[in-house]
Formats: sequence, structure tokens, C-alpha cells
Amino acid sequence: MNLLKFSKYIISLILSSFIISKSVAQALNNSSQPNIVFIISDDHAFQAIGAYGGKLMPTPNIDRIANEGAIFRNSFVTNSICGPSRATLLTGKYSHKNGYPLNEKKFDVNQFLFSRLFQQHNYQTAWVGKWHLGNLPQGFDYFSILKGQGNYYNPDLVGTNNDTTRHEGYVTDIITDQSLAWLDQRDPSKPFFLVVGEKATHREWVPDIQDLGAFDSIDFPLPVNFFDTYNDRQAALHQDMTIETTMRMKEDVKVHLDYNTGDFKRLTEDQRVKIKEYYDRISNEFDAKKLSGKELAVWKFQRYIKDYLAVAKSMDRNIGKILEYLDQHQLVENTVVVYLSDQGFYLGEHGWFDKRFMYEESLRTPFVIRYPQIIKPGTNITRFASNIDWAPTVLDLAGIKVPNEIQGMSLVPLLKNRNVKNWNDELYYHYYEYPDPHRVSPHFGIRTPQYKLIKFYGAENGWELYDLKRDQSEMNNVIKSKKYSKVIADLKSKLVLLIDKYEDDEARKILSEEK
Repeated sequence: MNLLKFSKYIISLILSSFIISKSVAQALNNSSQPNIVFIISDDHAFQAIGAYGGKLMPTPNIDRIANEGAIFRNSFVTNSICGPSRATLLTGKYSHKNGYPLNEKKFDVNQFLFSRLFQQHNYQTAWVGKWHLGNLPQGFDYFSILKGQGNYYNPDLVGTNNDTTRHEGYVTDIITDQSLAWLDQRDPSKPFFLVVGEKATHREWVPDIQDLGAFDSIDFPLPVNFFDTYNDRQAALHQDMTIETTMRMKEDVKVHLDYNTGDFKRLTEDQRVKIKEYYDRISNEFDAKKLSGKELAVWKFQRYIKDYLAVAKSMDRNIGKILEYLDQHQLVENTVVVYLSDQGFYLGEHGWFDKRFMYEESLRTPFVIRYPQIIKPGTNITRFASNIDWAPTVLDLAGIKVPNEIQGMSLVPLLKNRNVKNWNDELYYHYYEYPDPHRVSPHFGIRTPQYKLIKFYGAENGWELYDLKRDQSEMNNVIKSKKYSKVIADLKSKLVLLIDKYEDDEARKILSEEK
């Protein structure tokens, strides 16, 4: 064998050895701890998702996760607001326990974070996209996070070395590309835990250029309670989050845009031309209509919902890219894929946008999960789950012991057997932020399969009760009805037990002062 042939032979052996080693490492990983991809969106309403019966738009990729895994029909949050929901994810604790009940503060990253347990158990960890907790992430080997709320176009991201870089393009594409790039460079001999933090579908809903006008041909039906008058619901009456009066014509509805503000001042020339062409046409159409009163409110709803859904369209498409990556890299069988939102959102119900209230549209959040090794395709779960359960669930799936300080419960028993007995189908909720934004009075309460009891305090002081079997739209506050006196007494007793269970001293004090 001459020297040239011998050299080629040696190189071939080395390459083969590398490929075999990589395959063996991947196989070892596939036979032990699962990988986890945790996709958390922002303000994505369950009623806009096909798997939840939503008819507003198709969501084939989110639906795919549900169809190939499990869908939770009664998944709730404990404080319906962006940052606090992420703090609950990271700690498995209520806001009063993790110290982050309000937005736009600094979350204490030095406290217990379940991601650190993943690091201690051989996992590679990463968070890409929206973080929105005021401090840089801890418990992650790699991060690339949006500054604050982030921007839809050409966003700035802060990296692991605390360097800030502007990335040209649409934010949902950028978050996906960076997530997949991190997966490409990971160590295949180790399992991974990746959080994909979507900005979508947060206000002010600026769609990707390719999705502009995607729903313009559709005249969406108004929710039945769009013109709610809030009878016997003082907190609902005095909020400031209606489409009719709160939603801004320029920033939200995008009529006569100022292209030197917000996302628009970040646009490249090519982006600016295309976006300006679209929204200038919308503005001209609006001017010609000369709308006012209820007609204007309905027009604003149509513009809001079309931009909102167009933003969601890009997100679902990008979730498809992530699923396709897992397909192509033979990672499906041993990877847990979770999709959920940080809370629900109003798509015109009660005349609103935003979240915060304990009413159903903002309390309920989508939650679908796929893991072929233990979850049968098409699993439908109606038992209660909440965001304090997210951390213990993924820890349990990874075979990591759940610490006692976590207040939530692993949902794995439900994933394995949906007929689990003695499951707690009672949810405790507590919202704090007042007065800005939106003037939603602080409140706490209990939700059971049939009833919802809410205690408002502070600016508004009073109780509300809803019989969800008879009043799914929560329009009839029956707290004064003698017919429900025994129900109210029972719910108040259960509420006290939950307050004690979760050690909510503020709520306990408020109830004690009422007696």
C-alpha cells in the first residue's frame, strides 16, 4: 500500500470512528434521560388554537403536538401576567413565594430555580427568546434573550457574555434559528433542556411581512358578550382594557402610524416600504368609512384580531420548523416537547384585550405535551393543572427528584393514566398589579369544576360567584342569590384551606379582617 492510499485509509478510520462514537453517544442519550424542548408563548389564547376547538385560524403544528401527545383541557395559571408566570415556571411556586407578583421588577435569580437541577443532572440547558424578568438568566449554560419585551423587527438580544447584538429579521424566525443553532452545537452525548421563549403574541401585534393581511378576507364574528355592560361586576366595570376605549388607534390598530416610534423606527428600508404600503392602505380605508361609536369598536376588533392571528401564524409555522428539526435528527422518541402560553388572553370577550382577571379566557392557558415513550397519541386530559405544576412535571419526566419546596405537583401520573383517583381539581389564584396598567383590581379566588368564587380587594371590594355549568361566559354574578348560599359557604371554606396550603399570608389577612 503506497503512502497516499495508507493516508486515506487512516483518515477513513478516524472519520468512521468519530461517526460511530457520535452515534453511540446519541444512542446512550436516547436510552436514558429524555431531552426537553419547552416552548412558552406570550398571551396566546386557547380559543385561537385548533386543538382547543378554536375556529379563528388553523394551527397545524401546535395541533400536531396535541394529536401526537396529550392536551390539557383545564390548564390554568395562578397569576395571569407575563413575568410572574415565567417566575412560577422557574420556581414551581406561587408569586407570593417566589417574590415576583408584578411585572417590570427584578426577579431574584439566586433563589431555587429548577433549571439548576437539570445542570446538576448532566443536562445542557439553554433559554432563547423572551425572558422578561429584569435580571440575566441563571441556571442556563447558554442564553440569548430579548431585552425587556423585545421588538418584532430587528430585535436586540443579550447573550451569555452579557453582550447585546441586534439581529436583522422577524423576531419569531430569529428565536427559532438561534434555538436550532444551539441544538446543532450541543454535545450529543448529553441530554438537553431548551426553553424557546416566544415574543408572539404580545401587544402590539406586528406581523411578519409575509403574513400581513393573511386574514383580511375574513369577517370574524364578535364574541357574544363583546358589548358587555358589566352588571353586578364592579371590578369589570372599572377596568381599563376595552377594545372600544383603551385600544390605541396608532400603536395597536395601526392607523396613521408614526414610523419613527417603537418597532417601526428599527425597520430596514425594504421592511419599511412593505409595512408602510400595507398599513397606509388600512388607514385610507378607515378614513373613508368615518366610523364612530359601536361601529368603530367593531372595526377596531377586526383590525386587532387580524393582526393578532397573523402574528400567531408565524409562531405556529416556526414551531413546525422545530418539530421538523427533531424529525430530521431522529430526536422524536426521546424528546419531550411542551407548548404552552404564559397565560390566556381576551380576544374580544367582555369587550376586552389583555389578561389579568380570574375570568376564564385569561385564567386558562393552552398546554400540550408530546413524549412518545409514555404518552399515547390523542390523550385528552380534563383534570386540573396549573403553572406551578410545569417545573415538577419536567423534572419528573427527567427522573430528577422534585424538591419539597416546590408547591406544584407532577402531571406525569395524568399523562400515564388519565383516570387517576384523588386528584385535586381545585385551583387557587391571586392577582396583584394595580392600578397600572389596565386598572384591574387585585383579587384572589378558587375555581372548581363547576364554580368560581372571587374576592376583590383594594380599589374594589366584594365577592363574585359564577356557576360555570349554567354561565360559561361568566355574565351572571350569583353571589347574592340565596339559592347558592350553601355553595358559597362551602367554597369559602375550601378557599381558606387553599390559602393555608399555599401559605398566602396577605390573602389570609384580608379574609380575617372581613370577619
